[in-house]
Amino acid sequence: MNLHEARTEWQADKAMLEEKGIVLPGVTMYLPDEWKRDYRMAMDAQPTLSTDPSASIPAFLTTVIDPQVIRVVFTPLNFAKILTERKAGDWLEETRIFPVVEETGEVSSYGDFNNNGRAGVNLNFPNFQSYLFQTFVRYGERELERAGLAKINYVSELGVSAAGLLNRYQNLSYAFGVAGLQNYGIINNPFLSSYITPATKAAGGTTWFSGTAPNATANEVYNDIVSLVEKLIQQTNGTVELDDKMTLALSPTSALALRFANSFGVSVRDLLKEGFPNMRIETAPQYGQQTATNPQGYSLAGNAMQLIVDEIQGQRVAYAAFNEKLRAHKIIAEPSAWKQKTTSGTWGSILRMPLGVTGMLGI
Repeated sequence: MNLHEARTEWQADKAMLEEKGIVLPGVTMYLPDEWKRDYRMAMDAQPTLSTDPSASIPAFLTTVIDPQVIRVVFTPLNFAKILTERKAGDWLEETRIFPVVEETGEVSSYGDFNNNGRAGVNLNFPNFQSYLFQTFVRYGERELERAGLAKINYVSELGVSAAGLLNRYQNLSYAFGVAGLQNYGIINNPFLSSYITPATKAAGGTTWFSGTAPNATANEVYNDIVSLVEKLIQQTNGTVELDDKMTLALSPTSALALRFANSFGVSVRDLLKEGFPNMRIETAPQYGQQTATNPQGYSLAGNAMQLIVDEIQGQRVAYAAFNEKLRAHKIIAEPSAWKQKTTSGTWGSILRMPLGVTGMLGI
């Protein structure tokens, strides 16, 4: 196609192209053959780069630190709620004496000149020992600034960690006391009556669960708890009544059995509300069986539970006691760091009336 033919053919096609919506105002002809050139080139190899091949932008440009810090979950600290908690003395006290007065005496037949009969008291002075424990918070200048780059208030987080650590140990002392001292917990206090054994279940064994499957009926679970109430009434010789305020303490897994329902659709919890209207239910992992996943469990023999009366004749049966909840000592400056000691103290659980507590092991 020569130059003249290129122009003629374009003019012949122009109107048809415009009808189809292709409008090219600056074009006057097709490309003549003499203007065409062969610019083909080999494409079997990439040209050599003078720099490294591009991978991507730096990863840190697309990395963002979430502003919400995720905190590791620890087991709940419930013994202060189970027993109630109070302050007893201060950190200077090492031993605290709790006077016990028992009324004694005898009567005799009346006679105008008889001088028989006598009223008296028997005095005892049991004592308990406190235990002080501590931890340190340490942080350096560079450590603080590096944590700041991650938007973390490092000093504040260390303070929260120290307080939580002391509180967790204090909760453990309320459960088991401190070995080697006259400092006892509510679960293993040597003055408690022996733990009783649950009734044998129709499915076999004494436990409420077999692995994760229920092993007891609602009525069997309820009857085990009734056995605890019966033992409590027996050892208080009827002083404790069914309407008295009391706390049923057991492990979280055992508490699930309180949701078992009988053939009438009534759960164990509902039966307890009907039979013992003032019974409060609380949980703590320490009542669970001691295992690799629950090293703070009470016994290898199985789950335990306790029934604790709140008061007998107006006197508190037991309470958790501390002499220092949290004492923050002075901050000590070092050349490029700081440290601070924090201290707490515990008396364990003060069991004032052992007859007001009973327990069952192997549920």
